[in-house]
Amino acid sequence: MKIYNTLSRMKEEFVPVEPGKVRMYVCGPTVYNFIHIGNARPMIVFDTVRRYFEYKGYEVNYVSNFTDVDDKIIKKAIEEGVDADTVAKRYIEECKKDMAGMNVKPATKHPLATEEICGMLDMISTLIEKGYAYVAKDGTVYFRVSRFKDYGKLSHKNLDDLQSGFREIKVTGEEDKENANDFVLWKPKKEGEPYWESPWCEGRPGWHIECSVMAKRYLGDEIDIHAGGEDLIFPHHENEIAQSEAANGKTFAKYWMHNAFLNIDNKKMSKSLGNFFTVREISEKYDLQVLRFFMLSAHYRSPLNFSAELMEASKNGLDRIITGMEKLRELAEKTSGDKMMPEELENKKTAEGLIEKYEAAMDDDFNTADAISAIFELVKLSNSTASEESSKDYVTWMRDEIQKLCDVMGIITERKKEVLDSEIEDMIAKRQAARKEKNFALADEIRAKLLDMGIILEDTREGVKWRRA
Repeated sequence: MKIYNTLSRMKEEFVPVEPGKVRMYVCGPTVYNFIHIGNARPMIVFDTVRRYFEYKGYEVNYVSNFTDVDDKIIKKAIEEGVDADTVAKRYIEECKKDMAGMNVKPATKHPLATEEICGMLDMISTLIEKGYAYVAKDGTVYFRVSRFKDYGKLSHKNLDDLQSGFREIKVTGEEDKENANDFVLWKPKKEGEPYWESPWCEGRPGWHIECSVMAKRYLGDEIDIHAGGEDLIFPHHENEIAQSEAANGKTFAKYWMHNAFLNIDNKKMSKSLGNFFTVREISEKYDLQVLRFFMLSAHYRSPLNFSAELMEASKNGLDRIITGMEKLRELAEKTSGDKMMPEELENKKTAEGLIEKYEAAMDDDFNTADAISAIFELVKLSNSTASEESSKDYVTWMRDEIQKLCDVMGIITERKKEVLDSEIEDMIAKRQAARKEKNFALADEIRAKLLDMGIILEDTREGVKWRRA
């Protein structure tokens, strides 16, 4: 298995720190509002990476945090006249609902920044003792970037060219920095803000320190994979490396993975452009399984363009897979025979070749686009070779193998059971009555009306089945 490592800018063979185990940390959202579809991409991508490791037999310890103390959270709390904790808890729960809708598995641990303050104080103290950090006169603690000789190795930036504060919050006393590139580890409280006691001042942590502390506590000093969106490479991940390696004296993460940006109709997502969408807004138009399928339709390191046309294409592609799996499940109930026939054994070999194609794609830096193509080919093969005359062994084998591959992608292959409203139920009942009375013209007329309403009817031996178009 090869992974593109942002650190080396090369694909590297994956060799875990501990055989058979994967320690993986993924930066989570700052919870001040509903998550947007840009947040959704790393959630879906790295959930799929985790699932594939588990498919390959690894034991995965997957940690993803919630940043629950931040200027944006505090601003939202002030606007609403509540405390910051109320805002954070509300949007953590809303985030979890959206993650469930996208079939993102809960992490092994979802730590909260506010519950890890003691660990942050300990790491900051260690950095001060080692000379990697210093305290300004107002109690602000800064990381001394010039002391860490490898600073810039992830972003491949020249230290002399760097400008601090890409996402760092300007704080009182910044004029006391030794160097413009030094970044905040701890900052003094402001009026009305949450704060904690520390040896330096009453205040709260800088943004970067939380992930270093959480990764150390729940995964160890050295982890296998650290991941997130490419916007985090600098300064966040660069600063994490500096903090962690300076404090722990070990390589922080062996592999750094970053997904590319998501654009909207070929433009950068922005509230000012009016093309900013939350996952919750998308869920009002599409099942979030469609959003997941769309996100995996391109390689994670390729920029992805979101549009209504591409979402419709994803919806249709997902439907092809679900319809194929429905057919296999129905056939599994009807077929008999425990032994595959010679022709079925040949078809099985073809299918095994497609499974190998799927695994080769995923082993090559998690190429989900090519892996999904292999699933499509498997579905096409099953559609053309599985029938009521097939052996049960062949049908169930095909069903189970395709299901395994879909599970890695997080694709739910069963349609959600929906409740029809009374008008549609009455129309279906009237059509059934018309058919019994041999009034086929009326039955066809009702069927056409239902089709106009987006309801597709299928007459089967078991009765009428329906689905939405």
